[in-house]
Amino acid sequence: MHASGTVNMVQAGRIDSVTFGSTGPGRTASAVVTPLPAASVVAGEVFVGRDDELARLLDALAPAEHTVDVGVGPVVVSAVSGMGGIGKTTLVRRAGAQAVERGWFPGGAVVVDLYGYDPDPGQRIQPGQVFGPLLRALGLDARDVPASPGEQAAVYHRVLGQWAEKERRVLVVLDNASTSDQVRDLLPRQGPHRVVVTTRDTLTLPSMQRLELDVLATGHALDLITRTLRHEDPSDPRVGRDPAGLQRVVELCDGLPLAVGVAAAVLADEPDLTAGELVEELEAARLPTLARGDTSVVAVLSLSWHRLGDSSPDAARLLRLIAMAPGPTLSTEAAAVLAEVAPARVRPWLRTLRQAHLLQQRPGMRWALHDLVRHHIREIGGVDTDAAVDRLLDFYTSTIGEADTYLRGLPGQPASGRFSGREEALAWLEAEQATLVAAVTHAATTGRHSHTTGLAGGLAVYLDLLRYHADMLTATQYALDTYRVQGDRHGEARAWNNLGVALRHLRRFDESLAAHQRSLEGYQELGDRRGEAWAWSNLGVALRHLRRLDEAIAAHQRALEGYQELGDRHDDAAARTNLGIVLGDVRRFDEAVTVHQQALNAYQESGDRHREAMVRNNLGIALRHLGRLDEAIAAHQRALEGYQEVGDRHGEARARNNLGVALRHLGRLDEAIAAHRQVLEGYQELGDRHGEAWTWNNVGLALGKLGRWDEAVTVHQQALEIYQGLGDRRGEAMAWGNLGNTLRRTRRSAEAIIARKQALEAYQELGDRQGEARTWHNLALALSETGQQDQAREAAERARQAYLQARDPDSAAAVEDEVPGSGRPHP
Repeated sequence: MHASGTVNMVQAGRIDSVTFGSTGPGRTASAVVTPLPAASVVAGEVFVGRDDELARLLDALAPAEHTVDVGVGPVVVSAVSGMGGIGKTTLVRRAGAQAVERGWFPGGAVVVDLYGYDPDPGQRIQPGQVFGPLLRALGLDARDVPASPGEQAAVYHRVLGQWAEKERRVLVVLDNASTSDQVRDLLPRQGPHRVVVTTRDTLTLPSMQRLELDVLATGHALDLITRTLRHEDPSDPRVGRDPAGLQRVVELCDGLPLAVGVAAAVLADEPDLTAGELVEELEAARLPTLARGDTSVVAVLSLSWHRLGDSSPDAARLLRLIAMAPGPTLSTEAAAVLAEVAPARVRPWLRTLRQAHLLQQRPGMRWALHDLVRHHIREIGGVDTDAAVDRLLDFYTSTIGEADTYLRGLPGQPASGRFSGREEALAWLEAEQATLVAAVTHAATTGRHSHTTGLAGGLAVYLDLLRYHADMLTATQYALDTYRVQGDRHGEARAWNNLGVALRHLRRFDESLAAHQRSLEGYQELGDRRGEAWAWSNLGVALRHLRRLDEAIAAHQRALEGYQELGDRHDDAAARTNLGIVLGDVRRFDEAVTVHQQALNAYQESGDRHREAMVRNNLGIALRHLGRLDEAIAAHQRALEGYQEVGDRHGEARARNNLGVALRHLGRLDEAIAAHRQVLEGYQELGDRHGEAWTWNNVGLALGKLGRWDEAVTVHQQALEIYQGLGDRRGEAMAWGNLGNTLRRTRRSAEAIIARKQALEAYQELGDRQGEARTWHNLALALSETGQQDQAREAAERARQAYLQARDPDSAAAVEDEVPGSGRPHP
């Protein structure tokens, strides 16, 4: 199978490579980010006793013109604290919904549950798990979200910074945070945005306004239970018949809203139950050894549970099953699978649990348990849930498999099953993503081997395609461990391959290379020629990232031989694509054009429009290097059209940028700058900092061709700053080099020499001989112009040797022509 292409930085253009054989450190849960509910939704919820707190929170959320105490400095952070079940989330939901309705957050309002109090530490969400889902929730296309958490963080803050400048204020709600570390890195850095954190602890955060919730006063608690009963039945006689009994009920609930709500649900569910009778049962259920709040929660939940067992045993059984199910939420269909009934039968039970305040409904008809409820129900025990969990994991595994057929298939290939097409399959996977990753972890930690490997393998293509590479790493590590236990060598080889793919996207290139080497060894020992070809190709991609280009070429050639032996035209084309990329790296452009053209012909035959666009883009780069500029422009224009057709905005940006480079080389400079600036706007909208830096670089080169050197210096400095912020040494080296060349043209020779030495240091650190040679060459020119002839001759000789090692004799000869006195001595 094939996973999505990767994007690689080169000096003169961007290319696309193909990942093979993706089938399937820290292992953590996956974050779920959802929009805040609309005001119309929360308006129907009973809300009492928090008017002052609501006003204070709204004041903190308001834009600066609505309040006197919100400035333009750091972002305002509101920390709503209090014990579990005290109503923090309810308050924040209402305040957020009202703020959105007033138009205060045109950029969006989202909430993420950090599960800071989950008894399993592995389920507590950390910042690195949140950036990607947050970017998607804020509207970025999944293909434009970087793979590594560090890059995601940079893009997240960049996007919020851009939106702050445009007054697109965003509200981020971080629910259930147990430590400051869970929150700190997620805080926006610009004042217009707002953050609300809910916690049971005292956190220390910058610019924080504290809002601590206490239990409801008796009068407000009584109002809550009264209004809840009337909401269910406006004519309920118990409201006026026994106010003293209802007051005693809320006293036994300690004024805790969660407990009061559950008690009200018990009364609403049993019209004949008097308040006095409920008081007797609550007093009998209380455990005096527990702390305040815990006592009321345990008592009310125990009572509600036992009464539920009498009134609706099916719903009670379902609650036990849901409490044991993996993942933060589950769908109605999954609940039906747990209960082994049709969805139509399970819906009334879900409504019963929601009405009893034991189950929460989330957007998209999904269901979740409050962590206190989940913990209490799990403590009850007394029933074997293993068979139900097995059914659920069977359901997830089989449905993932059906969805996966759409992700693997080529255009025009039919697929059957529950999904009508690729988009529906992707929508299901996206809705279930966090739960499915949790299911892998649950299966692995409970010894369910077939489920572990089936889930992880089935998710690999999706996680790679949508760039959930941290989750892919987690799932694949579990799969690898399981295959080892089982002694499944084929599975182990596949898992090593997928591990290498995930690590490469996370920019852990040395580890990626090692993983692909293990995969290759496994396939060779098994005599699996197709797997061996996959491994060779992915090994070649990893080697290219490490600039071990001769080895990369050899690896891709071995992959090509394997696919030719197998008669696999499609994978043969992918191997040629990757080979052509590295041939271009070593300046064998005629060969690169040949193999790219061969790959293009194969993709046209198969109707794979996405890969066709990728190859055209790469073909254009090789043609440009050969001076065939009109053909290069045509190739990039066709690539651009192809990317637009398949909706790949990132690919579209790459093709348009490369088109601008070709136009620059043809001397159509105004058109080139216009193309680059159009791309620049797109990358800034997408929050793609790497793409933005690359584009600034190309704008600077075009400005230099126009003789606008001062402007060129400014944009090259912008590119440099971005690369430094991203920690991208290769991009930084390129930016330093281009800045040095531009400074030289402005006669700022001393600064130019400093810039080139910085570039040289980076290229040497990266082991990039071509970049090193080019920089020695430019440094020699700068030194010569400043009269430092001895140093210039030394730099020129270093350049010549490096060019020869990079197999670029023409450039080596050019050094002797351009740097006075740099010719080799004659015998």
